[in-house]
Amino acid sequence: MAHQEIPRHYSSLRERYPGVMEALEALGSATRETGPIDGKTTHLIQLAASAAIGSEGAVHSHTRQAREAGATADEIHHTVLLLVSTIGFPRVAAALSWTDDVLNG
Repeated sequence: MAHQEIPRHYSSLRERYPGVMEALEALGSATRETGPIDGKTTHLIQLAASAAIGSEGAVHSHTRQAREAGATADEIHHTVLLLVSTIGFPRVAAALSWTDDVLNG
């Protein structure tokens, strides 16, 4: 899958607050590199957390990143579906819709 363009809002934040965004990106890299969890699993975990908090933008981002790290559409959907008994069907349905925005876009 080809790398997706960075969302306009995120690019705007990088332009307006370069130091903050650089620190945020460095923190993300440092946390991913600190432990033994591979990149694909890392993004699937972050996808689940994004769905749990109802963040459409983060679901889009981690769906893209999980795909780039080798996750299949089935793995992405299953990651979100696993949350149904924890966060409820309405949130899961919304998050599945957001993953499909990326997967079918």
